[in-house]
Amino acid sequence: MGVVSCFSSIPRQWRTPKVLIGLFIFELPLSIAALALFGIAQPDLYRTKFWQFGSDQGWNSNPNQIIYAYANYKPIKSPLPWSQFTTNFNVVIAVLSVFMLLCKGIMFIVGVFHPLISIIFHAALVALYAVSIHNQAGPDMSDPAHPQPGAPWYLTKSCGPPVKPSLVGYCKQAKAAFAVTVLMCTLFTTYLILTLITLYPNKSFRSASSSKVSDYDSSQQPWEMMEAPRTAGSTGGLKSPTTPRTKAFNTLSSNEKAPARKGNQGIPLRHHIGMGDETYQGPSGN
Repeated sequence: MGVVSCFSSIPRQWRTPKVLIGLFIFELPLSIAALALFGIAQPDLYRTKFWQFGSDQGWNSNPNQIIYAYANYKPIKSPLPWSQFTTNFNVVIAVLSVFMLLCKGIMFIVGVFHPLISIIFHAALVALYAVSIHNQAGPDMSDPAHPQPGAPWYLTKSCGPPVKPSLVGYCKQAKAAFAVTVLMCTLFTTYLILTLITLYPNKSFRSASSSKVSDYDSSQQPWEMMEAPRTAGSTGGLKSPTTPRTKAFNTLSSNEKAPARKGNQGIPLRHHIGMGDETYQGPSGN
């Protein structure tokens, strides 16, 4: 009863399915846009160019420091906004978002996209896109002479002058990719809020679940309290199976005489079974 009560207390139907469908429709163009923007930027369409231009303007470190560090055998890591890891990570989560959107749509159509599954899906996606936002807007403090404590210049500054004309289009693309990342994270957070609202049981759901549990208990009670009728040859109220051999042993145990057989009149059945005719020394019928 405890397991049934636990599962029955978890809603499996969406309270506002039309809102969920609307979020699916809104997520589709965002997922495609994220996949396109991150895919175009991979592997290094404008990342190093932005890094070098910011260094020329004194806004961030110089990309040549990586080469100097490798030449002098010094351990160094690229700052998050300029690292290859950030670019690859964005492509991976964009592909994962499209795949999970297809899975969610199919599961919703067949009726198995329950709120608990939604929590697992969207909690993971919120975490991934939050990491992506942190990586894209991370600081660059690798050069003490030119620190960048906040987001990179292409997110905090305009794409107009003094930006080179050759970088204006890339600057707008990078801004769009960051904006799509923020929108995706906000969208998946909205999914989580909607799921938590659905999982919170209201009065109608609590009354329906309690009635289901009471119906289940009432259907199980007669079987738990009912005692099987006692019949002949039964033990503890349960009827034992009766076979011809069982009947024969019951006959012997009630001291009934076994039918006589020619050649050994009046010999009990146990002597026929336990010994041969020649070993029996009992009285003869003649």
